[in-house]
Amino acid sequence: MIIIKSKKELESMRQAGLVVADALERLAGLVKPGITTAALDRFAEEYLAQRGAKPSFKGYNGFPASICASVNEEVVHGIPGKRRLKEGDIISIDLGAIVDGWHGDAAITVPVGEVDPEIMRLLKVTEESLYLGIEAAKPGVRLGVVSNTIQKHVEKAGFSVVRQYVGHGIGRQMHEDPPVPNFGRPDRGPLLAEGMTIAIEPMVNAGGYEVLVAPDNWTVVTKDGSYSAHFEHTIAITGNGPEILTRK
Repeated sequence: MIIIKSKKELESMRQAGLVVADALERLAGLVKPGITTAALDRFAEEYLAQRGAKPSFKGYNGFPASICASVNEEVVHGIPGKRRLKEGDIISIDLGAIVDGWHGDAAITVPVGEVDPEIMRLLKVTEESLYLGIEAAKPGVRLGVVSNTIQKHVEKAGFSVVRQYVGHGIGRQMHEDPPVPNFGRPDRGPLLAEGMTIAIEPMVNAGGYEVLVAPDNWTVVTKDGSYSAHFEHTIAITGNGPEILTRK
């Protein structure tokens, strides 16, 4: 069931989204060769506490951390740990925060020092696909239009969209209806309506779209070892078009 949010409820989600936006901005500034993914996670947890927020991810189905930190061929759900970032890596940081019972969720992919130009193009195309998908999210439009817009932009650039993992509705629960694929036909899916809140999150691989789950039972990696990028925003569908809730 898709839950429509009131204006008051959307205001609460804006507060959660602002905390997420601030935290990701600070985390991006910390990314450099030599830092560990665990250090990024510690910062995130401490920062959320300072803002009176709780991490959406920690403890969710047993996930052990406040951020997902996915490096290079890791697509999503990477567990922070002792790994030190090195020059030429990329890291996808996914962060969710709960404020007054409402969730915000967003992700960025950040280059570590100097990165291969083709990998930088992967990041650029993935982020572009996110914003094109957001732009398409208007009342009366089928969700499939958003999905198809993302897929077309990614594949035109020669990259591939992950099929096994998709975006989601969001609100008092981190994952609500509807699922938000990054691929598919434009005539599919529910009609978007004012008050709907969704997390759009293209996951894009430099190689094929197939993925595997690592032995830790969390980290999703590309089957062919190619690099992967991930960008995400929580948005609200409004009469004036899409509103990004996880942006300052």
